[in-house]
Amino acid sequence: MAGAERTEVLAYLALGANLGDARASLRGATLGIAALPGTRLVATSSLYRTAPLDATGPDYLNAVIAVATRLNAPELLVRLQQIEGQAGRERPYRNAPRTLDLDILLYGDASISSTALQVPHPRMAQRAFVLVPLAEIAPARVSPAQILEVAGQVIERLAAPWH
Repeated sequence: MAGAERTEVLAYLALGANLGDARASLRGATLGIAALPGTRLVATSSLYRTAPLDATGPDYLNAVIAVATRLNAPELLVRLQQIEGQAGRERPYRNAPRTLDLDILLYGDASISSTALQVPHPRMAQRAFVLVPLAEIAPARVSPAQILEVAGQVIERLAAPWH
């Protein structure tokens, strides 16, 4: 952008993996995201283990991170998909097990609806593996009622640092 500087936007991103070395994949993705142009890591949740939801395969490791970024939402999505690809992400079918899954949950206060991107993420309120780590780093973005809605989903916070 010649002559103009974009304003930073606070974005919340969900990270998940259940194939290969999931912990290393999430760590590598976090470093890759923090290295994106005009992007800096602001907060990182704990790491959580969850059973697949509406899917099969091994348990997932999940986390949520907050980044301040000057990338617009479509640019950020493209960069996240590139990081997924570098981690060997394949999309053979819906909800397939994956080496890395990166989702934009929230992009500032924006509401985005396109064929490529929906923000807020359309299924985040149905997923403990998103709401619990999001509430950890951004409690104002998750209501007690939302946490209650996913209380039946098993989620285990892992004690060891991962990032």
